[in-house]
Amino acid sequence: MTQHRTTRPSPAIHTRVPAFAPVPLRYRADGWTPGRQADFLGALAETQSVAAAARHVGMTRESAYRLRDRQGAGSFAAAWDAVLGLRLRPRKVTPSPNFHRAFYGTLKPIMRGGKHVATLHSSSNDAALQLYRRDMLIRRLARRKAERSQVK
Repeated sequence: MTQHRTTRPSPAIHTRVPAFAPVPLRYRADGWTPGRQADFLGALAETQSVAAAARHVGMTRESAYRLRDRQGAGSFAAAWDAVLGLRLRPRKVTPSPNFHRAFYGTLKPIMRGGKHVATLHSSSNDAALQLYRRDMLIRRLARRKAERSQVK
């Protein structure tokens, strides 16, 4: 009896995995070895799924993202982005902490005798002022650029 193995076409048939410098880590047989990093990127190119690629190499999705965020992982992260085609998409922008502090304030747990008794909510005028100054600086630079272009 012969078994026929059906293969599903991969969504990234023409995706190439660029060369990359592996993330420098202490060697562990069960860790992110350079070979496992390369296999992960290959599986990522095939599946376009971080979770599936991590499972393929016997690691977790969370550890893959931690590896990507490590110091010295710039080449690995760039290869990851290239495999997923993220260069073509705009990057997601996280608002600055000052924005969050200015509009939502800060929370401070109040402890008495080792027990949480209250939470103090306070607005942050300093954060609002920093945002205002930054906005004014951007506007000023834009005005100067416009004035320079009109002078020429």
